[in-house]
Amino acid sequence: MDIPVMLVAMSPFIMVVAVVWIAFNASTQRRKATLTVIEAAIRDGQSMTPETIRALGMPRKDGNSDLKGGGILLAIAVSVLLLGWAISANGGDEVFSIMSAIASFPGLIGLVLIGFGLMNRPKDEEAA
Repeated sequence: MDIPVMLVAMSPFIMVVAVVWIAFNASTQRRKATLTVIEAAIRDGQSMTPETIRALGMPRKDGNSDLKGGGILLAIAVSVLLLGWAISANGGDEVFSIMSAIASFPGLIGLVLIGFGLMNRPKDEEAA
């Protein structure tokens, strides 16, 4: 196979990798620039409050990110199970068992993330 033909065939995959790399690289460069500004301000003797750091563009850690990710992965697992059930109802013999095996991966990872999210909640949220 010729090189140009291979590049055309691989271009969708190369594009996905390029988009992810560009987004990740831009995020990293932005974070480095913000940290350089914060470092220079601290070296000059200025006090940096969390509000000031957030105003400069540093993201705040979201406490529910594990719960959100776990919920999304569980929804993906349920949708794969439903797809397998729908295909097996229309004549696919072993499709449901195969799709349930595939759905176990995001489902179990989602359960673990939900467990982490529930265990790592701050104590003040549990009282509310």
